[in-house]
Amino acid sequence: MSIYLLPVLILFVFVYAKIKKVNVYNSFINGAKQSLGVVVSIFPFLVTIMIMVQFIKISGLASLVANLISPVFNLMGIPSELCELVLLKPFSGNGSLAILNDIFTTYGVDSYIGRCASVIVGSCDTVFYVTTLYCSQIKVKRLFYAVPVALLATLLGTVLSCLLCRFM
Repeated sequence: MSIYLLPVLILFVFVYAKIKKVNVYNSFINGAKQSLGVVVSIFPFLVTIMIMVQFIKISGLASLVANLISPVFNLMGIPSELCELVLLKPFSGNGSLAILNDIFTTYGVDSYIGRCASVIVGSCDTVFYVTTLYCSQIKVKRLFYAVPVALLATLLGTVLSCLLCRFM
């Protein structure tokens, strides 16, 4: 059934556009032209966040901080093996996938740590990437509440992920 969902949706869009007398091709081209402006305006923000993530990983700062706060994470139910993943996830999705691959290689995909890591990567978003992307477009400069609340929600999601995986 789900194999037909996308073709039916596309067909519906074309039929609806025909009924409303909308030129689909021209609308698509206009949307593509407008998206180029968005890409150009957010590019400096994305480059900055990507450079920062690489700096954190290459410098060893992520590993150092992970080792320092692993006792606190253990008290919250997060295994110490996942500390680096939990710290990097708010910054980089691709970096998190690389750490997830290392976790799978070391502990296996069906282990408790592998299951926790999978749920964390799948359920938590890259807070700083999303904040950079959206707030650069709406010109918000004061993120006093947004970032801490998003990070707290990510931490809570991580703790609950590990708790749920413990019982699965």
